[in-house]
Amino acid sequence: MTERNPRRWLILGVLCLSLLVVVVDNMVLNIAIPSLIRDLGASTADIQWIIDAYILVFAGLLLTAGSLSDRHGRRRGLVIGLIVFGGASVLATLCQTPAQLIAVRGLMGVGAAFLMPGTLSILTTVFAEDERKKAIAIWSSVLMLGALGGPSLGGLLLEHFWWGSIFLLNVPIAALGVVAALLIIPESRGTASRPDLLGALLSTIGMGALVWGVISWSHNGWAPAGFVVAAVALTAFALWERKVAEPMLPLKLFRDRNFAGASFSIVLLSFSAGGVLLALTQYLQFVLAYEPLKAGTAFIPMIVTAMVFNGIGVVVDKKFGTRTALATGLLLMATGFGVLTTLAPGDGYGKLAVALVIMGMGSGTAGPAAYGTLMSALPPERVGVGSAVNDTVQQVGTALSVAVLGSVLTATYRAAMPADTVAPARDSIGDALRIAVGTGDAGLARVAQDSFVSAIATTSLIGVAGGIAAAVVAITVLRPKPPAPSVPSPAEPSSPAVASPSVSSPAPPV
Repeated sequence: MTERNPRRWLILGVLCLSLLVVVVDNMVLNIAIPSLIRDLGASTADIQWIIDAYILVFAGLLLTAGSLSDRHGRRRGLVIGLIVFGGASVLATLCQTPAQLIAVRGLMGVGAAFLMPGTLSILTTVFAEDERKKAIAIWSSVLMLGALGGPSLGGLLLEHFWWGSIFLLNVPIAALGVVAALLIIPESRGTASRPDLLGALLSTIGMGALVWGVISWSHNGWAPAGFVVAAVALTAFALWERKVAEPMLPLKLFRDRNFAGASFSIVLLSFSAGGVLLALTQYLQFVLAYEPLKAGTAFIPMIVTAMVFNGIGVVVDKKFGTRTALATGLLLMATGFGVLTTLAPGDGYGKLAVALVIMGMGSGTAGPAAYGTLMSALPPERVGVGSAVNDTVQQVGTALSVAVLGSVLTATYRAAMPADTVAPARDSIGDALRIAVGTGDAGLARVAQDSFVSAIATTSLIGVAGGIAAAVVAITVLRPKPPAPSVPSPAEPSSPAVASPSVSSPAPPV
């Protein structure tokens, strides 16, 4: 019996604090989009690249960063990620052009690539399986709390200071996370192995090219070069990992139905959700005319509900099984998007709030089951690269979501606008409202807002399809984990008798 780490709950608190910088930054950035357009002179394409530059670098480096953390130390990887992310946040406040901010966001992606796999892999090594999903539920709830407070605090800063102040939120959190990690979190590593340099290079090129191709496709309509490079590099990566004696990513991980099924469910869900939620922040500010602070607090119903249902999800998982918990959560998410498909001009915030509550119920129920199942399927020496696989597919799903759903949203908005509208107003609701203010054309503003609401309703259909597809994957692919075989103690008598009180089943090893 391996003794449980007595500081495991304190370690969990440090891991939650460390990941808060990523959660707060991404939530606040969505709220800051109108400010970036107005104060930094960012175009619609600039905004998409400010978001996608981070995703591009992040997704490209995740597998390599997870593998390096397994080899050289997961706490070390976490600390490096916090330092890079915090330093890049300081640089972001000094940017004078959209191009500079795009470059800095890429650097933040480097930090996040080391930071995110470290948090989940350390959690997995510290908590035994019987406590892991409970720990993940707490981890998710604290992150939801960060997502709740981030936009509100960011909105408050945007109302009183310049746009760069939102990145200052990351600096004290990152600094505190570094100190706490060094003082509290024990170092852990996988089994010693030779560096897989070629595998790291091929995975970085392949994932980076894939996300680049998706982003470029959304901007230019078709970008074959990125997809060709991605196909060649990822195929070479798979062949190399099968051949090399000590692979960076053992492909046999994907033979485990629970690992593969949980990963695929997560990527489908992130694909369905990412682009639509990004559109909702613009709906709040461009259509409902919410100030940044009010727009940030508008997501409170979803986040509070998700926090509550994190605990409910653990109970459902324990009583009815992982497939039931995950499929139920995913179908609730699809239902929330279904409510958004009925969004119409004049509905205001009420219908959106209903959708957000249902989506919060879904994400809270599905989250612990999905992440707990995925991490439980990993051998201890591979939790770093395994959690990086999860983060990678999730970020690929998000990149696809921002690119594909963003393109659908833009195309639907453009189709809904009158044909004789000036080109900039047909391409972006932000440009349309700016032109309307400059010319005093209230009619243009109303038409643009109505067209944008219609575009959100249409795009939400993809969220419905993604949620249903992910639920089907969960039901058909995941398998209940067989109970551990009962091994009788040598001291236990073979004849029917009352067992000695001193004989008990060993706890799962940490």
